[in-house]
Amino acid sequence: MYQKVKKDQNILTVDNVKSVLQNTFPHANIWDILGIHSKYDEERKAGASFYKMTGLGPLPQALYNGEPFKHEEMNIKELKMAVLQRMMDASVYLQREVFLGTLNDRTNAIDFLMDRNNVVPRINTLILRTNQQYLNLISTSVTADVEDFSTFFFLDSQDKSAVIAKNMYYLTQDDESIISAVTLWIIADFDKPSGRKLLFNALKHMKTSVHSRLGIIYNPTSKINEENTAISRGILAAFLTQKNMFLRSFLGQLAKEEIATAIYSGDKIKTFLIEGMDKNAFEKKYNTVGVNIFRTHQLFCQDVLKLRPGEMGIVSNGRFLGPLDEDFYAEDFYLLEKITFSNLGEKIKGIVENMGINANNMSDFIMKVDALMSSVPKRASRYDVTFLRENHSVIKTNPQENDMFFNVIAIVDPLTREAQKMAQLLVVLGKIINMKIKLFMNCRGRLSEAPLESFYRFVLEPELMSGANDVSSLGPVAKFLDIPESPLLILNMITPEGWLVETVHSNCDLDNIHLKDTEKTVTAEYELEYLLLEGQCFDKVTEQPPRGLQFTLGTKNKPAVVDTIVMAHHGYFQLKANPGAWILRLHQGKSEDIYQIVGHEGTDSQADLEDIIVVLNSFKSKILKVKVKKETDKIKEDILTDEDEKTKGLWDSIKSFTVSLHKENKKEKDVLNIFSVASGHLYERFLRIMMLSVLRNTKTPVKFWLLKNYLSPTFKEVIPHMAKEYGFRYELVQYRWPRWLRQQTERQRIIWGYKILFLDVLFPLAVDKIIFVDADQIVRHDLKELRDFDLDGAPYGYTPFCDSRREMDGYRFWKTGYWASHLLRRKYHISALYVVDLKKFRRIGAGDRLRSQYQALSQDPNSLSNLDQDLPNNMIYQVAIKSLPQDWLWCETWCDDESKQRAKTIDLCNNPKTKESKLKAAARIVPEWVEYDAEIRQLLDHLENKKQDTSSTRSMAASASGEASRSFYSWWKAKQEQVSYIGGTGPRERRGRCHTLLNNQISH
Repeated sequence: MYQKVKKDQNILTVDNVKSVLQNTFPHANIWDILGIHSKYDEERKAGASFYKMTGLGPLPQALYNGEPFKHEEMNIKELKMAVLQRMMDASVYLQREVFLGTLNDRTNAIDFLMDRNNVVPRINTLILRTNQQYLNLISTSVTADVEDFSTFFFLDSQDKSAVIAKNMYYLTQDDESIISAVTLWIIADFDKPSGRKLLFNALKHMKTSVHSRLGIIYNPTSKINEENTAISRGILAAFLTQKNMFLRSFLGQLAKEEIATAIYSGDKIKTFLIEGMDKNAFEKKYNTVGVNIFRTHQLFCQDVLKLRPGEMGIVSNGRFLGPLDEDFYAEDFYLLEKITFSNLGEKIKGIVENMGINANNMSDFIMKVDALMSSVPKRASRYDVTFLRENHSVIKTNPQENDMFFNVIAIVDPLTREAQKMAQLLVVLGKIINMKIKLFMNCRGRLSEAPLESFYRFVLEPELMSGANDVSSLGPVAKFLDIPESPLLILNMITPEGWLVETVHSNCDLDNIHLKDTEKTVTAEYELEYLLLEGQCFDKVTEQPPRGLQFTLGTKNKPAVVDTIVMAHHGYFQLKANPGAWILRLHQGKSEDIYQIVGHEGTDSQADLEDIIVVLNSFKSKILKVKVKKETDKIKEDILTDEDEKTKGLWDSIKSFTVSLHKENKKEKDVLNIFSVASGHLYERFLRIMMLSVLRNTKTPVKFWLLKNYLSPTFKEVIPHMAKEYGFRYELVQYRWPRWLRQQTERQRIIWGYKILFLDVLFPLAVDKIIFVDADQIVRHDLKELRDFDLDGAPYGYTPFCDSRREMDGYRFWKTGYWASHLLRRKYHISALYVVDLKKFRRIGAGDRLRSQYQALSQDPNSLSNLDQDLPNNMIYQVAIKSLPQDWLWCETWCDDESKQRAKTIDLCNNPKTKESKLKAAARIVPEWVEYDAEIRQLLDHLENKKQDTSSTRSMAASASGEASRSFYSWWKAKQEQVSYIGGTGPRERRGRCHTLLNNQISH
């Protein structure tokens, strides 16, 4: 052929090829061989198809190990050097991989090169361009519905984007609860072939995608009406009514041109519905979908994305690409997903997975954070902060001279908890680094009330502490000096999420500290008792929490150290643990029989193992996600049924943390389960008397369930002796207020919350009924009668407030206003005594209903004044209350004297008129209270004497130890001097000083 080329032209033409072929094969049909339909043309077609798929751009192109050369490298002079440079770069890379052992004689070199992270099936300059546009998806608190076109019209670009994001529906993987790190929106007119082609390629990508979810934005070409939006309305109706497994298939149907043509030719869209779809729901939605959502989407495309009607685009985690031409393939979607995921999506997903929010919200959160962070320039220049005036509102400290220093500027409102914490942070920071600091006081102009009601110390040390002479330190210390002596103080710990801290020693009542009445330094010692293991559990099929499902946490030799049940709210569960490796399993019995674990995240074992390995190696919270499903033959069974539990293990705690002192091998029906709470020495005194009054009036075995969170060390030390003396059993239940439930800050309100918000998860499933009795009550009747009382199907029974003492009518707040209109002649019930049918309570999800209502009402600080009473009375229509006979609770404040003789329990409630102290009221109102008090005091004195005798014996043994004793005495003397230095030596110097010793030791 080249011989036919004219020397002066030096160009090979098609005619040259045809001439040679005709001369060599005179009888052949040239177009059968060289035509586009020729059987010899397959490789040319494959090459053309490959080239089109790669998106390489204008020819000619050259690639080295798949990496294209730049356009300027493609001329004859530059190409040789470009190839040599590529060879050297590749050699260095390959030598390193050989040295590391990742490339060896057994490795296929092509596969090795193609498996690198930067290898993609297609190059798209639109995706790879550097000038990128990002949407701000964070709302500025404007709320609008996507169908409210009139309101949407007046929103700015940011709020328009936020409304679209909030109201978007997604096609996800088969498991809808999976976290999608990449959110794709495709924008097109889906009633046009170009839009359907884009949809088809997006669906093709979704078949293999593991990171993406897909949303649709409609950008109609022409005026919007029902006739020209048939396909778009079908897509929208499918998104609103169908599950993922059917949604993907049906969208694939609508993306086909033949089906679209048939629909526009008059065929009904319902004839193309696929088997398994919810056809009724689809048809109803399809026929009622309005045009406002398409108008809203079109306005969003026009105002925010600057697209003309009908133009196409794509948004990936807030990054907008467009306008697009028709050639955007599944490989382009893959490239876009890979870049979005590797840039920030993967990192953000890894962080937010431990935040305890559901998968849909988490995917939204990843999308919004990625859009926000990606829009920020990668490098921000430093700048100085200057203030107009720095004479009176700025505190300045200078750094050490002739040394490098950090310039630190802090801006605080000094009368906030954040400022209290920042003060110690800055002090510690100043000990660690050399810094120049400006502390600017950004005060509020006016205050209607004191914003701070506490003295606060943030315990943070610049380094690990060690004692003198290599003796271990007592740990970080918070010291409160020069505190006013007159106020009544309460000492409270604010701990990190996931810590369970208890008081192990105190020399006074930490709930009632009167500094003016004490001559000694008030001390308290705390220990980090347990770390919290939290999680969420969902049924993979129903996508609902499996309420009542039981988990155990233990070791190989002891599988059930602690156990818990799953809460319906968020599928939440929590377990206490210590550092180390643990195994999380389904509890033996109904949980193990009905369910199996099919997946888990946040653990330290493979996702397909049913025995989940969890390693606690950090002081931070560990949050798990567990997927379960029912066994095939157990689909209709429910854990929370009335049949007897067939559990085989030890129930130490169910959704709670229980100190079990007496093992139960079987469920005992004839037991009085009494629940109570107390805080402070006074109420612990009342609590002991209440317990004794219960025991004096029943022959039935009694088990007390006491909230451990706020019990003093003294009470926890005495209760075992009291149980032995009077023959009752007890368990101390312990629970950490969930982080997702709005926190209370006042001690009393927190205790009120524990009385009512966690009844379904505090006790083992084996406990049928629980009776709550306030600590300041005296029982005069057998509570067995109350336990056996018929609640007529209600989950719990309360005693109504008395109304027989007429002189107190002015104080009966429930007779007027909100409560009068809400109750509609129903009674307002008191929370001092109530009985709970725990089986019924759990079965109807009463706990979750109460928590949901609490979450809503507690937003207003003026709501739920008496949390433990107001909440159940407010929910009386959702969670029914059985009114107990009035005789079950008598209170002098509200009940007349004549009814006292019938009283089965007497409550020492406060009197708003007299404000009489409870100790005086108890001795006056309840004669037997004095006897009970004296009896328990005698027991306590006996225990104290016994303790002193034991201590004296130990001292005598120690004094006989010779040199060891003198060595110990020297050490102890040094410690005494250290304590004297902290607290002062004289009575006057010690007055008004209180320091807290925090011992962050971990008990194994």
